[in-house]
Amino acid sequence: MFEETATELINKNTVNIDMVGTYDILTMINQEDMKVASAVQKCIPEIAQAVDIIVKNFLDGGRLFYVGAGTSGRLGVLDASECPPTFSVTPDMVQGIIAGGDRALREAIEGAEDSEELAATDFKNKDICSNDTIVGISASGNAKYVVKFLEIAKIKKCKTVAVTSNPDAKMKDFADCFICVETGAEAISGSTRMKAGTAQKMILNMLSTASMVKIGKTYHNLMIDVKPTNDKLKRRAVTIVSEICGCRPATARNVLETNGYKTKHAVLFILYGLSFDEADMLLKENNGVLRKIFY
Repeated sequence: MFEETATELINKNTVNIDMVGTYDILTMINQEDMKVASAVQKCIPEIAQAVDIIVKNFLDGGRLFYVGAGTSGRLGVLDASECPPTFSVTPDMVQGIIAGGDRALREAIEGAEDSEELAATDFKNKDICSNDTIVGISASGNAKYVVKFLEIAKIKKCKTVAVTSNPDAKMKDFADCFICVETGAEAISGSTRMKAGTAQKMILNMLSTASMVKIGKTYHNLMIDVKPTNDKLKRRAVTIVSEICGCRPATARNVLETNGYKTKHAVLFILYGLSFDEADMLLKENNGVLRKIFY
């Protein structure tokens, strides 16, 4: 029989999911999914605490590590991989670590989730230090790989965050901040890639986005530090600069093409006539936060 944890309970609302038509199957899943946002909302105080921890460590030169196994690990890697193009940060600033390594992104690696030895090895290989933040992600909160990673992190004086759907998670013992989104039984019992996974994705979005906002990686709600690695993102950079400066898109595009698509530098050139070096110096003096230079 299933473990008696919150993530393994049998969902009474979907016991006949295998006997109904396609429309009703989807309706059952959707009705369960609608419960996730309100469950996450209840955890905003804890999520805010985690963001403040991450931001403090970022400002001290620290990094953010997401650590998980299976679905949880994949979601951590996904969120981390989106930070460089979205906020123009270096790939090492936010990193996702999944039990079993890159191969585990595409297939299940037998025993990885339960390997404390693997956790110790991965921790050591990342050269993690006390001003790094470790976010452990596990629906049950009991994955041995993740629990051990957090335990080592605490010994090394790192700040730790646990993201789970189980109030009795073992991760709680090693977390400075415990985020428990009680999503309840899954539509398919034990399939935590569903509601629990959705909750995790929402929380990781909040952690990385709010942290980047607080260190000046947006201007208003614009992606001011976007890294234009393709045509779509180049068009976005043009839109951002023209919106801030109130200029024609063609003007913004010409300046961006000249300066290598540095959006903040383009804004300061168009509005104040600052050269690239002058803008660069001013941005460095203000830790890259455009809001500190003008509103």
